[in-house]
Amino acid sequence: MARKRPDLDTPHADETWRRIARIGAYARAERLPLRRGAHGVGEELRAREAFSPTARERAFPLRACRYVPRRRFQRALAARFEPELAEAARSRLVATAPTWSAARLLSTPQKAALALFILAAAGFFAVAPLAALIALNAAITAYFLLAIGFRIVLTAVALKEPQAAPAPALAEDALPTITILAPLFREAACLPGLDAALDRLDYPKDRLDVKLLLEAEDRETIAAARQLGLDRKYHLVVVPPSRPQTKPKACNHGLYLARGEIVGIYDAEDEPEPDQLRKVAAAFAAGGDDLACVQAQLNYYNADENWLTRLFALEYSLWFDLFLPALERLRVPMPLGGTSNFFRTQILVDLGGWDPYNVTEDADLGLRLARRGWRATVIDSTTFEEANCRIANWLRQRSRWMKGHLQTWCVHMRGPAPARSAAGWRMFAATQLFLGGTVFSALINPFLWAVFVFWLATRSDAVDALFPGPLMALNLFALLAGNAFFVWLATIAPLKRGTVELAPAALFAPVYWWLSSFAAYRAVRQLLARPHFWEKTEHMISPAARRRRAVASTGGTGA
Repeated sequence: MARKRPDLDTPHADETWRRIARIGAYARAERLPLRRGAHGVGEELRAREAFSPTARERAFPLRACRYVPRRRFQRALAARFEPELAEAARSRLVATAPTWSAARLLSTPQKAALALFILAAAGFFAVAPLAALIALNAAITAYFLLAIGFRIVLTAVALKEPQAAPAPALAEDALPTITILAPLFREAACLPGLDAALDRLDYPKDRLDVKLLLEAEDRETIAAARQLGLDRKYHLVVVPPSRPQTKPKACNHGLYLARGEIVGIYDAEDEPEPDQLRKVAAAFAAGGDDLACVQAQLNYYNADENWLTRLFALEYSLWFDLFLPALERLRVPMPLGGTSNFFRTQILVDLGGWDPYNVTEDADLGLRLARRGWRATVIDSTTFEEANCRIANWLRQRSRWMKGHLQTWCVHMRGPAPARSAAGWRMFAATQLFLGGTVFSALINPFLWAVFVFWLATRSDAVDALFPGPLMALNLFALLAGNAFFVWLATIAPLKRGTVELAPAALFAPVYWWLSSFAAYRAVRQLLARPHFWEKTEHMISPAARRRRAVASTGGTGA
């Protein structure tokens, strides 16, 4: 008989969530109440690796205890609470904090504001079409220049201020337990490499809790994991089918089963540096109680494969080596990367976990943490991934990222007026000029190029009327100076990492931005038609990735 799912619409919803939260307490204590036994004595399941009965417990049991291997305990806990876990993974955030969920694209006030704006713009255009077009052009150009200016500030801060010294390493007995969540979907080919990468982590195995999150319908990956013996090595969590089928929903399912006080994410193709977890633990220990997240840097092991991977690697160097550290120093909310970020488990649970309806849950979570007063930091440790080496695959991935940034922008514009404080204005600037600017600049760039080409080709009175002298000068400055600045940024991006051989690829950056613009318009279309669809990125398509998998499959390091 199927178990009834928790009712989220009754006055008892809070108790439902408290009951779900207790799953995490059972996971961390590795003790699970079962039922009342003979003579009213409660029976309890315990993990053998964590507990062993003392002589007194054996002689005078307060509970009838059953000791089982840790992996068996974890499977029993997941099986007992599967309906509750599935519902929490899908619905907790939207049920308890709907304002911060992307389940709805626009709130009612946002819809009303948008309708009023469209009516006002249409009325302005009907009365004075030329003035309306000039105003639109001026607004687009001004925004583009502001977005560029914000990145100039970030670059200056990153280049001027030295990176903080790493936190002192912790003694072996002071290292906390860390849970690693590895969400996998159609990733059977990646399993040997992921297993090898996890084996290389320099961290005590008894304080490492690895959970491979597998979708129930993905029988190929589940079978491959069992064939490789990963079910005896890690905790295989099978996520039951439900909508939306997204990475953050799977991560939420694993979050409540985490026994670590710190929980982190690795993707299927990730290769973190071996000492990364030790640096994470040290950063949390030294970071203060307000530090909720530690983000490692990301880059690519196949950066020099072709022109696309080179530009992708330059972009990641710019983002993780310059922009994110600068955001941290300015105390501006940080859109997180999709992997190799680590959280205090209880803070993440209290926050409602990841938004399963947001297809860039990482960027959203970074802003949500900041709005609750929590802080994130970037550490000097890199996780290497497989860079997309095919344009079609890159476009699918980039469209999803941009769609998610638009979702996040809509969510965090539900209360856009900044508080009368520096922190409020910093949040507002980050939302508009960094998060929103990533997409809106890509949407604007073709418009600026079209204006420039049209002006060169016609030099007509109509162009002069639509773009009066000062505005035309501003348009040309935005186009030429903005593009030149981003080429320069791409050139200096690899210097900090020491990959200067990638710098010449920056000359092809305009082509890369045209691809980004195509992905941005594709993202807008998907946002309207399929807002919660998770467009899958294919891995193991690079020759370098396949070589590393072959080495890992034969027991090599894959490095």
